[in-house]
Amino acid sequence: MTNEDRVITRRDFLRGAASAALTAAVGLPVAAEAAAEKKSRVVLIRSAGVLDKDGKIDPNVLGDMLDQAVMKLLDKPSAVSAWKSLVKPSDLVGIKTNRWNRMPTPPELEKIIADRIVAAGIPTDRVFCEDRGLRDKFEASTALINVRPARTHHWSGIGSCIKNYIIFAPKPSDLHPDSCAALGSVWSLPVVKGKTRLNILVLLNPQFYGRGPQDFDPNNLWAYKGLAVSTDPVAVSAVGAHLLKAKRIAVFGEEKPLTPTTHIAAADEKYGLGVSDLNRIEIIKLGWKTDILI
Repeated sequence: MTNEDRVITRRDFLRGAASAALTAAVGLPVAAEAAAEKKSRVVLIRSAGVLDKDGKIDPNVLGDMLDQAVMKLLDKPSAVSAWKSLVKPSDLVGIKTNRWNRMPTPPELEKIIADRIVAAGIPTDRVFCEDRGLRDKFEASTALINVRPARTHHWSGIGSCIKNYIIFAPKPSDLHPDSCAALGSVWSLPVVKGKTRLNILVLLNPQFYGRGPQDFDPNNLWAYKGLAVSTDPVAVSAVGAHLLKAKRIAVFGEEKPLTPTTHIAAADEKYGLGVSDLNRIEIIKLGWKTDILI
């Protein structure tokens, strides 16, 4: 597509007369405008000691990882102050987990998150953790923490933080066509709209390759020993997709054909949920750096 063929969308105009789309369309430099665009922040933290040789989680290490990540993400001096900036005592806080039986959100992490929320002053009876149930409570909730493991996915390319809310759709299977490109639409539903305070993509032992709707192969699990944390569900999902692709290339010597992760770009460009371009994501890397792949 040439610059003359470039379609200038309404969103381009909303970015202002000096937007990248407009300047590119008339052949002008776009670097200054691009640099001025706000970046999203993702904190990627890893620890070599969070998993033992058998893959068992050390909850103390995992808790410290989450504390350090949230403090850095929000520029707060303590974990308590960081969580207090996310939730308030009057909130009903839902921890939206993922309990696919082969790769569930670790219960250790669920407990750590709940404990941190309670330590921030939210009564225990106003914090709940669920995946597919408690629809009424999710609808009544005022704050959500979105947490799920990263893995390749048959329909969407990656099981991302964006996709974690698919269960709230009236008919989730309706979102499977076109590589789940419409997943971002779920985030406008009243049950979740404007409620998400934090997105946590679990990268402790992600599945970097798999084929088929329910494919699970322990040989394709990767002891990455990390968490990626952001207030932007698109940015954290984009980082996760990059890491899984980089691992496939490292293992196979080339990218293996999988469903494209087009829902991530669509969540940015169509639904305005966040930033999908890695060049506009500030990735802060903490902890263990061996084979970080980003």
